[in-house]
Amino acid sequence: MRARDLAVEYETVGLDTDALEAAQLMARHRLPALLVVDEWGAPKAILPASQMIKILVPEYVIEDPTLAAVVDERHADRLCQALKDRTVRDCLSKSVPAPPVAAPDDTALEVAALMAQVRSPLVAVVEKDKAGLHLLGVITASHLLDRLLGAVS
Repeated sequence: MRARDLAVEYETVGLDTDALEAAQLMARHRLPALLVVDEWGAPKAILPASQMIKILVPEYVIEDPTLAAVVDERHADRLCQALKDRTVRDCLSKSVPAPPVAAPDDTALEVAALMAQVRSPLVAVVEKDKAGLHLLGVITASHLLDRLLGAVS
């Protein structure tokens, strides 16, 4: 199995995409993360769903999780307001690493090693040509695991 064979179409967002729209996309498709691309469609970052959740949770609750018990449901429903007027760029951590990228001919084991090394739920499969980078698709950890386990069955 080569990376090009494992890659599937996957939702991407731009740096200036509305944060609430990105969160809704994650929720609607039950995605572990979104691939953030630049204006040319090249992979720029990975935005994990856990990072979006962190933005929703007030800082005082992160610092003292026991305070979560005193926030009533009415106020909890307002958590999504934290995403209002924000972009995906605003939601990325300040030291966001470049997303893991595999070449089309990389083997499943090479992709697995890359994924394990950087602890990423996604690996972008990118083909380089004279015009630049071309995103072929994404390999998710669950898809890779499914294919590797299928080879054992």
